[in-house]
Parts: sequence; structure tokens; C-alpha cells
Amino acid sequence: DTPNFVANRIGVFGIMSVFHWMEELDVGVTMADKVFGPPMGRPKSAVFRTADMVGLDTLAHVIRTVADGCEDDPWRERFTVPEFMTTMVDQGLLGSKSGAGFYKKTKVDGKKAILAMNLETMEFEAQPKVRLDSIGMARDKDDVAGKVNTMVWGKDIGAQLAWKVSAESCIYAAQLLGEIADDIVNIDRGMRWGFAYEGGPFQAWDAMGVQRSVERMEDEGMDVPDVVRTLLTKGEGSWYVRRDGMDHYWCVIDEAYKPVPIASRLIFLPSLKERSKTIDKNMGATLLDMGDGVGCVEFHTKMNAIDQDIIAMLDKGVQKVNDGELVGLVVGNEDTNFCVGANIAAVMMLAMMRQFDKISEMVAALQDSAMAMKYCRGPVVTAPRGMALGGGAEIMMHGTKVRAAGETYIGQVELGVGVIPAGGGCKELCFRYYGSTPDGVKVDLFPHMQRIFEIIGMAKVATSAQEGRELGFLRPSDAITINPDAVLADAKADVLGLVQMGYRPPRKRTVKVPGSTGIGALNIGIHTMVGGGWITEYEGFMGRKLAHVICGGNVPSGTELTEQDFLDLEREAFVSLCGEQKTMARIQHMLEKGKPLRN
Repeated sequence: DTPNFVANRIGVFGIMSVFHWMEELDVGVTMADKVFGPPMGRPKSAVFRTADMVGLDTLAHVIRTVADGCEDDPWRERFTVPEFMTTMVDQGLLGSKSGAGFYKKTKVDGKKAILAMNLETMEFEAQPKVRLDSIGMARDKDDVAGKVNTMVWGKDIGAQLAWKVSAESCIYAAQLLGEIADDIVNIDRGMRWGFAYEGGPFQAWDAMGVQRSVERMEDEGMDVPDVVRTLLTKGEGSWYVRRDGMDHYWCVIDEAYKPVPIASRLIFLPSLKERSKTIDKNMGATLLDMGDGVGCVEFHTKMNAIDQDIIAMLDKGVQKVNDGELVGLVVGNEDTNFCVGANIAAVMMLAMMRQFDKISEMVAALQDSAMAMKYCRGPVVTAPRGMALGGGAEIMMHGTKVRAAGETYIGQVELGVGVIPAGGGCKELCFRYYGSTPDGVKVDLFPHMQRIFEIIGMAKVATSAQEGRELGFLRPSDAITINPDAVLADAKADVLGLVQMGYRPPRKRTVKVPGSTGIGALNIGIHTMVGGGWITEYEGFMGRKLAHVICGGNVPSGTELTEQDFLDLEREAFVSLCGEQKTMARIQHMLEKGKPLRN
């Protein structure tokens, strides 16, 4: 019941802190967004892209709301709309809704480009390359705590900015305890749910180290609230602790740790492990007992990339369902990413050693595992959150049902590393699109073929579960949960619901394919795109491989193919592309730079 509630009060203060320290440290728009994006456990939109999305006029209004409505705010003088923002609003540079704000989409030498505002000259300029050691080291950390700790204790200019803003935001959040919320939990939740941060200010403070950071704050002349000193003298030196399999938070009113309040139905995997609910485990995955006969396969490789251990654990989980030891299975985790695809480094090593038979075996193992999930005797519900890309999308699509978090990113992006989807991704889209017409009804398959080619060939990524449904990655029967913390509990409920309904595995079927006629049509389009400079020669080469697969190979139009027919085509195309030098260059570039190479 206070102006701007919880998230905007804290979040907008953080934005004002960024504005202040950018000027002090002489940091530009692009660098600030690079720092306060994923390296700090925040969305890619960071500060200035978020402002563009919200609208600069709206942001200015929210800033003034604090200044006008919170006379006792300890940092009230910070809530002053900067001169550069006032100028931009007066000029109609309001962000996305006006076509330009802190960023502007345009064309430079005929190519698409995004320019950034230079806040000194008030002119749009090409974005500078940002290379900071702190960001590079943070990128290598697997969890948000490691990222934040790495950033704020770094030595470069980006680390200085991260520290100053984080320190002030933590102090501000502590000062507002009792005003915007009585406990730290709801402030942290406000920032996670409202601004999509991976951790709120008190979680960030724990990541930085409370004692260590307080000493630095005091050395730099910052005023640390008494509640923080009380925590250090009477508590255990951190805002959150783990006790008896549950998270506890420091209650500033009672000056004691209390259990973090959660809905009783929610399921958290660390709690299952602490209660000895582990059924089996290897280096890449764990099989857990969720209760009521439902198992859960959790991935825990780096970024949950698929390897032999993950495949082995999926197979083990499915086998236990088939043997009657479990009634069903959930495939999910609580990481930032559900699964970013296969381990492409392993693929590159085998390709460099010319061990193409081994690559074929790896692909076949993933295909077999996906099909085992699909035709398991009990329901297998996949529960993605974060990113489900490449092989992660393929595993997701082979579940009996998908229970996706609302903001799940889904896409088959394999062409970015020089290959095509080969874990059943092409097959699944083909069966969903070609098989959407009732038996006996004659239809034109070409529009479906073009749509599949566009989705895979252009590496379209759904930026939400709903968009994933529109692209065909999710079916009408799949479900979406807005609160990511509830996804696993809802997935378990889905399994039990299907069991109660007397679940039976689906019947295997066939679909009619466009065949050689469709291949010819797509190849004409590919030739035109290469000639027009829309795609490279090699992208045209990969496109022809993809066309061959999604059209069902060189067979007459209307030929009926099985799922295994498609899987064989996928595997053959994948292995053949691994023998191409330009595919190796794409894989190597992705591993080194983290972005696709267009060669």
C-alpha cells in the first residue's frame, strides 16, 4: 500500500543508481546493459532495453511518483528524472512504441543494425564492442550466486559499476523493511516475479557475502542500516540459511530465522535430495522420488547439455515405469535452463577424429531415448522452464504431455551450429503438421511443409510457452504454468491425473509426405534466397539437407512414412553435415564466442 508497491520501488531505485554511477564512472548505455543483464542474473533487456519496452514517459512518471509520494524516502534526491531522459521524452523518443528510445533499429549499409544513444552527444551511434574480464568470468559460473559474486568483486570498470549499484540497492532494500514489506522474502520475490531477476537484493547480498560487503560499504562511506548489523551479531551472517531440508530467512522483527513460507503443494528438488529421495544418480542426471509413485529425472550438466549420462538416466527412469516400479515420470529441473541441447563439443571432437560411426550411435541413442519416453507404459510429463533449445526442445516434445513455465524459450536452433535437428525434432513437427488432417481427407501438404521449413530453417525461437504453442512446439493438450516455482508440482499432478484416467501409450502411426515434389519446390526457394543474398551458400547447402528430411526423402508425393523413417533421415543428414569443414567452423565459433557463425 505504498507508492510503486515493492518491485517498482526497488527496481526503479536500481535504475536510478545505474544512471548515477554511469555518469560517475563514464560508462555508456551498451556497457551498462551488458553488465546488468545475464552476468548479474537478470534478463537480457537489462536496464535500457527494459526502459524502451516500458516507455521512457512511463518510467519518468514512475520516478516522479516516488519523489512526490515518498517524502521520507532516504534516497529521495535520487528520484529525479535525468536531463537526458527529459530531452528524449520531449523529442518523442519514448522507446519501442515510438520506434526509438535508448536504442534504435535501423539499417547500415543495407544490413539491419541496432544503434545506441550516446548520452553525452544525444546522438545514436553504433554499439561498441564490450569485452570485460568480469563478464567473461561471470559467464562461466553455473548459478546466479556465482555470477553476482564474480561481478561485484572484479577489478574492471564493469565490476565497479556492478558493485556500486548492487551495494546501494541492498542498502535501500534493507532501509525499506517495515515500509514496503515486513520481511525480506517478499522483497526478493517482488524482484524475481516483477522484474524477472534470478535473485532479489537480499539473495544478491548473500551471494556477495554480507560481512565482506558491509566492510567494503563502510570503507566507502556508505550508511549500513542497523538491521544488517543485527543480522551479523545475532544471526549466522547471511539472510538465508538451510535447515532441516528447508530454506529459512532472517526475520528482522523477531531477530531469528524462520522457514520461508511456501505453498504446501510446491515441490523443490533440493528438499527431495535432503530427505533421501534419490533413486539413482550419475554425473549428468539424478532420478528422484517425488512421491505417489512419480519419479523425476533432473539434469545437472553444464547448462544441462545432453550427454550420455542424461540419456542413461532418462532410459533408467522410463524402464522403472515400464517395470511397474513407478507409475509415471517427470522430466524437469529448477535451473535457469531446462536444456540447451546436445553436447556439441563432444560432437566436434568425434568429427575431428573422423569417428562418424560414433556420432551416428550418439544420435541413435538420443532418438531411442526420446521414443522410449513417448511410448512409455506410463505417462512422461516434460516440465521445461528457461530455455529448451535444440535437443532440449526435442526431449520436451517427446513427453506424453508438456507442462511449461510461461516464459519458457523453445526453439530448434541446430542450423546455427551447422547441423539439423536429429533427436526427433524434424519428425515431431512433421507429424504434428502433416498429421493434423483427418485420415482420408486430401489436403495440400505444401503449406505445412513451408511452415516446418521456416521454423527449423530460420531457427525460430518461441519467447514464451504460448508462442511455442503457436509454432507447434506445444500441442493444444499441453499446459502452461505462469509461476515457475509451481511447474514441477503441476507436472506431477499431470502424471497422476493421466494415471487416474487409465493412461495408455499412443498408437504408432504414419503420415503422408510431400516427397521429391516438395524437395524440388523448397530447393527453388533456397536457390532464390542464396541468389538474393538472404542466406549464404553453405546455409543453402544445409537448407537442402533439411528439405530432404522434412519432405520424407526422394519418394513420390503422398508416400506414407513411419516415425523411424524420419529418424533415419535425420540421423543420416546430421552425420553427413558433421563431415563438413564449415559445420566444424560453426561449432567452434559457438563454443568460443557463444553466438552463431554465418559462413
